[in-house]
Amino acid sequence: MTSRKVVLGIVLVLISLPVLLVLIDAVSFKVANRSNGSFVSSGQRREYLLHVPQSYDRAKPTPLVISIHGAGGWPVQQRDLSGWNRLADAQGFLVVYPSAFEGAGPRIWHVDRGAGLMRDVRFISALIDTLEAAYNIDPTRIYANGISNGGGMTFVLSCTLSDRIAAVGMVAAAQTLPWNWCTDRRAVPMMAFHGTADPDIPYDGGSSWMAPDSFPNVLAWTKNWSRRNQCGVMPVDAKVASDVRRLEYTRCAGDASVVLYTIKGGGHTWPGGERMPEWFVGPTSHSIDATGLMWAFFRKHQLL
Repeated sequence: MTSRKVVLGIVLVLISLPVLLVLIDAVSFKVANRSNGSFVSSGQRREYLLHVPQSYDRAKPTPLVISIHGAGGWPVQQRDLSGWNRLADAQGFLVVYPSAFEGAGPRIWHVDRGAGLMRDVRFISALIDTLEAAYNIDPTRIYANGISNGGGMTFVLSCTLSDRIAAVGMVAAAQTLPWNWCTDRRAVPMMAFHGTADPDIPYDGGSSWMAPDSFPNVLAWTKNWSRRNQCGVMPVDAKVASDVRRLEYTRCAGDASVVLYTIKGGGHTWPGGERMPEWFVGPTSHSIDATGLMWAFFRKHQLL
């Protein structure tokens, strides 16, 4: 009888082991990827991850960078992908990584015409309020950027919070809202990065497995932004690396230039950032550093 009990116990342990490992993995994920701030917005508990450099001086107005993760992502993932913290420590600004609402499915920013869009906008606006109440944030130097679905949310913010966001940056942006939806006429400086071999958001436009909606042609989309900013018709085109071209629209209203970096053969990735599974998202170029280029761009622009 004792032998049977021992055998039964071993079997139960072996059966329970996969469940235990899953639970340990889930707990580890929560610990590693937890946020350090939250509040209730539009009746939902919303989270964010804030990084404050050691050099922060309460007596000095300090810039704030908002960096937004893609669909199914989370704040820590965006932090590690982009490397904004290292630059924040070196340059002395705050960076915050907001989290899309974690409902029944993956975290996704609402960049369509549904009710969720304005809930997300109110959350970002309230996040700025929260940080301004706790830190000496320079209200003229608040910037937003994001990748994929987070890039789409960045576009939304440029149209809904242009009185608070000085300039924006987008990487492999998943943009499906039509330009006539963006009725805010303020010229918002913009820098974008997009790979020609992006399997998720096609450079030439069209649909992909990621969404049934059709994505715009990246060059046409950039030109439309230049029209929004009332830029000169002819952009400056330059080759900056063997696999990278830079297109810049100048002579814009409010000096709000529009810049596009095209990465030849680049995937759905953050140039210069953490490498992602190439079989899934395509190659990551390290010929340029999107984070550093965005910060240099942001520093040139502030709200008047």
